[in-house]
Parts: sequence; C-alpha cells; structure tokens
Amino acid sequence: METQDTIQDSSGVELLTRKQPSDLSSEASSHERCYEKSNSFTSSSTDSGRKIYPCAECGKGFHNSANLSRHLRIHTGLKPFSCECGKSFTHKSMLDAHQRIHTGEKPFTCSECGRCFTQKSHLIKHQVIHTGEKPFLCSECGKCFMQKSDLLKHQKVHTGEKPFPCSQCGRRFAGKLDLVNHQRMHTGEKPFPCFECGKCFTQKSILVNHIKIHTGERPHQCPDCGKCFAQKSKLLGHQRTHTGEKPYSCSDCGKIFGHKSSLVKHHQRVHTATS
Repeated sequence: METQDTIQDSSGVELLTRKQPSDLSSEASSHERCYEKSNSFTSSSTDSGRKIYPCAECGKGFHNSANLSRHLRIHTGLKPFSCECGKSFTHKSMLDAHQRIHTGEKPFTCSECGRCFTQKSHLIKHQVIHTGEKPFLCSECGKCFMQKSDLLKHQKVHTGEKPFPCSQCGRRFAGKLDLVNHQRMHTGEKPFPCFECGKCFTQKSILVNHIKIHTGERPHQCPDCGKCFAQKSKLLGHQRTHTGEKPYSCSDCGKIFGHKSSLVKHHQRVHTATS
C-alpha cells in the first residue's frame, strides 16, 4: 500500500508526496516523487527561489525534479554511471573526473607554477601553497594548517584517537587514508604507475617524488650551501650535516646517528652480526 503526505509551501501551493514502501535501493518505482495538487503552479514559483521539491526521506528541498532525482541516489544507493574498470558513481561528473585517472588528462592548470590537475578541487587546494595561507588553527597547540583535513588529522595527535584498525594485523591509524595506504602492504597493490618507466607505487606521494627522477626537478634548496634536492626529506637529512644534529640513537649501545638509514646499517652490522 502507498502512503501519502500533503505539505504546503509558503505561497499556499499544496504538494502531494508519494512514497513506495519497497526497498529504496530498487529502480525508479522506489524513488520518491512530488506532485502538485493545484493547477495554479507555474515556473515562476521556482524563479522566486522557493524549493518546492522536497525529499520524502530527509526533508531537504530542491528547485527542480532533476536535482531531487540526483539527491535521491544518496538514499537509494543507485550508481548508474559506470567506468569500464567496474567502478560506479552516483553522478556523471564524478565518473568524468574518475576517468581522467585512466586517460591521464589534467585540464586544470595552476597559473602560478603550471602544474596540472585532474579535478578543480585539487587545483584549489594546491593554490594555497603559493599564497602561504594557513587559515585552520589548532586550538590545542596553535599550529596552523592549509587544509581543514590536515587540521582534523593533526588534532588526533592530542586526543590519541586512532579509529581506523587494520583487519589484517590490528594496527590502528588516525586517518582513513593512512589505513588504506597501509593495507596495500598486505595486498601488494600498487595502483599508481609512472607513465615514463612503468614502475608502480603504493602511494601517490611516492609516485610524485619518483617522477622528479625523470624531470630532474629539485625544488628543495638548502639555505646554507644552496644544494638542491628532489625530496624534502632528503633536504632535512642533508641539513643535519650543517647543524650536527643526530636524532637517531641505537638502543643497544647508545651510539647516535644523523640518518635513520645509518642507524639501521649500524644495528645490522654490529649488533645483529654479534648476536
């Protein structure tokens, strides 16, 4: 049996919402539709800014039926736009953005440095690097961040929260992306290929660093001697030659090192060989 509800907007126009009782994940028969009971409705009602198409599930209003139909996919789980790789999406725009992963197309270019991106949202996030703006402040320690997501991840340092456990080994992570990256250690998946040499990587950041081998780019310069490096981590390690800092200590003999790799080699050569 169908259930009907009558609602009335601010202009007095009565709307009849009809909801099928069947599972929302089914086809169009389960989608909620809005019907006008009065013949007095005209397109001028939408021109005035009123949202006369309400969602029967959550009550959110929309200006036209097309927007309501797209919204309903949130409730039904319908993903009608499929990529040849098998992944499906609720909106065509999301499919178009995804397909650029396969084509390599990057239509959004940074006017400052010329770097290109597959999605406009990625370009907007990148542009903050040039402005230096860090509008997201941690109320605990005062540290500022360029992205809100970085702030939220950082705040878990203070709370100690690690809500994302690995189902394989039980290790927990503060961010979902950290968990996804970790899980590739178990699966062996390397979804980020280099289009220059074909080498594949578990993380996009590792691929980005690798690509600099082909381009010869070395954007990280030492302020003391001017030497340039492809990776920031390499620069930080190099700077310890100037500062004399040795932050890595051997737990067996107390010897300290400027680089973690040096500590690992020391432990293998001295302590592992004698044990």
